[in-house]
Parts: sequence; C-alpha cells; structure tokens
Amino acid sequence: MIHQINITVSPETASNIEECKEYSARKLNIQVKDITHFDIVRRSIDARSRNVKVNLGVRVFVGEFPAENEYDLFNYSDIANKAEIIIVGAGPAGLFAGLRFIELGLKPVIIERGKDVSARKSDIAAIHRNERVDPDSNYGFGEGGAGTFSDGKLYTRSKKRGDVSRILQIFHNHGAQPEILIDAHPHIGTNVLPKVIKKMRQTILDAGGEIHFQERVSGFIIENGAMKGVETHQGNSFAGKAVVLATGHSARDIYFMLNDAGILLEAKNFAAGVRVEHPQGLIDQIQYHRPDRGKYLPAATYRFVQQVQNHGVYSFCMCPGGVIVPASTAEGEMVVNGMSPSHRGGKFANSGIVTEVHIDELKQFEEWGGLAGLKFQEELERMSFNMAGDSYMAPAQRLVDFIEEKPSASLPSSSYHPGLTPSDLHRWLPDFISARLREGFKHFNQKARGFVTNEAIVVGVESRTSSPIRIPRDQDTFEHLSMPGLFPCGEGSGYAGGIVSSAIDGERCAEKVAAKLGLFDA
Repeated sequence: MIHQINITVSPETASNIEECKEYSARKLNIQVKDITHFDIVRRSIDARSRNVKVNLGVRVFVGEFPAENEYDLFNYSDIANKAEIIIVGAGPAGLFAGLRFIELGLKPVIIERGKDVSARKSDIAAIHRNERVDPDSNYGFGEGGAGTFSDGKLYTRSKKRGDVSRILQIFHNHGAQPEILIDAHPHIGTNVLPKVIKKMRQTILDAGGEIHFQERVSGFIIENGAMKGVETHQGNSFAGKAVVLATGHSARDIYFMLNDAGILLEAKNFAAGVRVEHPQGLIDQIQYHRPDRGKYLPAATYRFVQQVQNHGVYSFCMCPGGVIVPASTAEGEMVVNGMSPSHRGGKFANSGIVTEVHIDELKQFEEWGGLAGLKFQEELERMSFNMAGDSYMAPAQRLVDFIEEKPSASLPSSSYHPGLTPSDLHRWLPDFISARLREGFKHFNQKARGFVTNEAIVVGVESRTSSPIRIPRDQDTFEHLSMPGLFPCGEGSGYAGGIVSSAIDGERCAEKVAAKLGLFDA
C-alpha cells in the first residue's frame, strides 16, 4: 500500500529523514518497521508566524516499493539521418526544443551566436574586471542562455503552459540536484547549471543532433514566401524543414533583421526598474521573525507585488545569498541582473524591483512601431552607463535616499564586483518609473517592516525582465502569422519568461513543428 500524506514539522525535523519517517508513521498509526520505502515529494516553508514550520508531502510505502521504471531516463534515439530542423539559440527554449525533437524523430541543428558554456567564463570575467563586453559572449549570450550564469531558478507560476515536473526531471536526469524535484521554489544554482547544460549538449550530440557555436545569424533564407533556414556571419547557411527562433529577448539584432525583412512584430508591455540589495541577515530577520535563521533554515526569500497608479510594481528574480552581476550585452550599456550559487550562502540578498511599462507611455518612440519598447530599453541602459562614468561600474543609491529623493554621500559594501558609483537614480530614471518605484518600496515596507533601510541600495538598471516585443504566432500551430516555416518560441518570442516556461514553450514548439510534418498529434 502507498500512502501519500502531508505533514508539518519543525525545520530541525524536516532536515532528518528518519524523524520524518517516524512522524509519518505516527500519523498513519503504523509501525516504522513496516515502512518499506519513504520519500519526500514536496517541500515548502511556512514562515507566516514566529514559529516557522516546514510543510512536506511524503509517500509512505508499506509492503511494496516504487516501480522500477519510475525514474527512467527519457528515450533519445539515433536521429542523425532524420529530417533537420534549424533552431536559432541554445538557451532553455532551444535546448529543450532540441531534446523534444529527438524524442519525436527529428534532427535538431542548433545555431548559437555565443561560445560553449566553458569558454563563456573568460568573457564574463572580463566584464567583472571592467574591461570589455563581447557582444556575442556574455551573461546573456552563449550556451545555456541568460539563465546559465544568472541563477538557474526554476520556479514558474505558468503551470497551465505544460508539464513543469517533466522539465524538472530532464534537468535532474542531466545532473541537477534531486531537491529541484520537491522544493516549492526549485533552484539549481550558477555553480551547478553549467555542468547540467554540458550534459544536455552531449545528449543532443550523442543522438546525432548538431550544435554550432559562434555562428551569429546575419540573414534568413526565404523561398516562395516561407522561411527555410538562416545564414550566419561566418558565411555559412543552414536549411531545414522549419526554423525555430529561440534567441532570447536580448538579441536585438534579430528583431531588427525581422523588421527589415518585413516580418510582423508587435510592441508589448514590459517592465523596468532597479535591482535592490540588502544584507541577507536582515532579510532573514524580517522573513523568519528571529534574530538568526539558524542552521536548519535556508536563506530567506521574498516576493512583493503592489498596484501603483494602475501599474504593477513587483519583485523579480529574487536571489537570496546571491550577487549582482553586470548583464550588458553590448558596449556602452549598463544592465544588472542577479544570481545565486546552489548553497545560497552569500552575505547579500538582491532582487529586481520593477514596474510595468505600458507602450502608450512611450510616445517619443512611436516612430519605431513594434520596436518602440526596445528603443526605450536601449536609451535607458545607455543613460545608466553614462551615469556610471562610461564604465561597467554601476550607478547606485541608498534605498532611503532614493525614496526621499536626496543624494547618497556614500554607499555600503555590495556584492557587485566591478564596483558602484553614487548616483541620483531618483533624478535620471524616467519620472513614471522612479515615482512608482518609490511608492512601491513604501508599501513593501508595510508588509515587511525594516525592508526600507539605508543598509540597502538600489542599483541601475534592471531592464531585461521580459521582452518588449512579441513575434506573433498562430495560437494553435505556433507558426508565425506572416511567415510560414518560422516558429518563434521562448522569451524572445514574447510568449514566455524564465527558464521553465521557456523550456516548456520550446518543447511545445517542437511538437507543433512535428505535427505540421505529420509526425505528432499536437
């Protein structure tokens, strides 16, 4: 017999599997010796009161064991001689599309402008040394996409998109820690994810797929009104049965190429703001209602949302025990992001705090049509770069000073490695962003007393939370509305956001392509 039950225990008990088993046995009124197998299938922390508890979903097997094939790997058969599908981008959407194509009997040919995950590291190190930004190899571009070196959080609220557990299992099968299968907010970590990405690449190559690095798309192959493939800056051409566009939302040159080719684009609402950083110990005190979280609780997180002037102001990509990183993808722009290692043991906590930007607020960019939001992003990032003294140091201000609209004479220590420079963000950020952020911070402090403090800093700018453009596709077939053969997916398409939703979108896109070819019933 298999019992699946929920138990609520102390953090100390939750960390000891034998104590959890004994607690479950008492709840089921059975003997511990009768339990033949025990596992935890779900875990979350309830910190609403001072007595912090851990909620566990557990399976208790009595007289039997899990099925032998319960954790079987996915079946990736040899597709070396099968029909080829061109995938542009080796981020989560592209990689998961590639893996799904293999399952469906098609050969993925992945074209990636950046370098493999190992070679990316030296280019990222150069940004941290305030030296240069390689426009094809940075935090945004390269094998694994933006998530590889910027955290690897796997939480999504978009559960209606597809099977989240399937995505998590694929990550686990490629070396991610088993905790991602049970945690309410799973996280791989920047120190682990590169190894996982390498194994995913090897799975694709072992099955007969192809991955071509340092091949930036420079043009499209269009025949008889349909997209057949792409050309690259290296002078190579890649053609197939369809083109899956999975470039991520920072590949601005792709949007310009699509626009120049007369391929329909739509401007969409997006978000922009700052990254805020606190001492992690302060966030622990606020969230756990105790002076010290102790050894059994993880670094505390938070999630805030507030309506201000009919626009959402919210936290995004919260990184407990993490660091702020320079996420620029071109020279002359200043963009920040956050990341955490798997242990989340750093001294600081950071999060994007952003506000919705509606397209009708960007009147000065109307002439750019579907590219209006992109041009606004560019201008904001160049302004941030200029405010940092034309360097990859980041403009920053103490949080209270930002709210009270006064300069910061000095700045506290920070995790941001290139360094910070004091700057009046409240003055040079667009008024509609600055005003809404200030009001949002005040509301957040009401929910979490102590959040607004001059121990915290705001750092500019956080502008890559989502795509300002949608590449419109058919709701049922995922094919582009005006360009047959083109299948946009992932964050760059404007239909997904984050690692998991992009991975799901990539898988669904693969299924739609296979359905068009008569190989799958989507």
